[in-house]
Amino acid sequence: MNNKTATEVDTFLEQHPDIQMLELLMPDINGILRCKRIHRREFDLLFDNKFKAPLSVPLLGMSGDLYDEGLDHSLLAGDPDQLLLPIPGTLARIPWLASSTAQVLTRFVDMQMQPSWPDPRNVLMRVLERYREAGLRPVVATELEFYLLAPGTEGSPQPLKGNIPGTGRVQQGIQYCMADDLIDCDAFLDDVRKACDLQNVPLTAIHSEFASGQWEINTHHTEDPLEACDHGMLLKRIVKGVARKHGMGATFMAKPFADIAGNGLHIHASIYDADGNNIFACDAGGPPEHYSDTLRHAIGGLADTMDEAMAIFAPNANSYRRFKPGAFAPSSPTWGYNHREVALRIPVSSEHNRRVEHRVAGADANTYLVTAAVLAGMLHGITHQSDPGEPVPVDADLSEAEVTLPRRWDAALEYFRKGSILKDYLGATYCSTFAALRQGESDDYNGQVPDLDYEWYLRAL
Repeated sequence: MNNKTATEVDTFLEQHPDIQMLELLMPDINGILRCKRIHRREFDLLFDNKFKAPLSVPLLGMSGDLYDEGLDHSLLAGDPDQLLLPIPGTLARIPWLASSTAQVLTRFVDMQMQPSWPDPRNVLMRVLERYREAGLRPVVATELEFYLLAPGTEGSPQPLKGNIPGTGRVQQGIQYCMADDLIDCDAFLDDVRKACDLQNVPLTAIHSEFASGQWEINTHHTEDPLEACDHGMLLKRIVKGVARKHGMGATFMAKPFADIAGNGLHIHASIYDADGNNIFACDAGGPPEHYSDTLRHAIGGLADTMDEAMAIFAPNANSYRRFKPGAFAPSSPTWGYNHREVALRIPVSSEHNRRVEHRVAGADANTYLVTAAVLAGMLHGITHQSDPGEPVPVDADLSEAEVTLPRRWDAALEYFRKGSILKDYLGATYCSTFAALRQGESDDYNGQVPDLDYEWYLRAL
């Protein structure tokens, strides 16, 4: 245990003497936080870097199984234990539980204290090392959309709709940024805010989104992309935990409902040099949409890698139901200034605060892997001076735009396997394992017989 960690633990236990259990949060390939709960008398084992967990934990599929057909079995032979290291600054109380329990994010390292390759957080660390070698520093923030689910609904889940005061009716249709939604959900939202404060997640804004029951929560940008992704992971957990406390469900599925908006994960990113200058900045006095050549090259790299990164941005079968023209879910690698239908948006900002908003990923995606793919694409574009083509005009209508990105899971996996850029940044071992595991999960999913098959075919055929 180093001095900083020891001080953090001692201070925390002095402030929370009633804490008896600690949940160890382990991010997996899906962005699910796998968890072990340990007793207070075992805390020293963790903070002395002696607590272990199986190497396979970060590779478990959505069903909790390990889809290892097609996998290089030598990589997981014997499923050896790895060490779990606590992430400084993430030790916090869990306010939505009745018990006196805390939590801490962890990462996997091997017995020589080197980063374990299956851990998605370590994959992002690998990309950030390339930035350090180039003398560059990315700054990142996340935006997450989700649905609150109406309690007590029988059959198919339904979004939580707003009440119309003085009646037994509920609000129908779209009411973006509706003040009454904030009133209806005030107790839930305030508990989310309190939990974010308690767990050091820098929430900045909350608003109702483009469908009943849909919300967006933003977090503040940070100079450490790992920390920004930690915030995103913890925010998901907070939302789901607080919703459960209030008798509701919450989901970050990309497309939980067929006819209304899907849930996105938007990544805002800029890059600074060793002197602290934003390399996307441009000279003052130009038109509002002015941007640097470096920003243009970064966007070119994102466009170059978008096809092969779709398996990360849209990691499961449901993910692809979100993509269709006119749905604010991009269907091609378009870019432009202040345009919400493009994949790569340059938001309105001062000349010195230029950034890219990457709008492709669904909220179901792994925040660490999405950010790793985004930052890899940007650095590739800057290094190779990639040309993204012409930007989309501010007033362009993209509702009938051509769909060029992979539209199905297996197609995206094929692009991912054939791609070469992400393998260079994320690691060939991780990429081949990711592809094999996801292909196994896709095969399993497509091997099921859903109710729709019975509704369409059973009687008619």
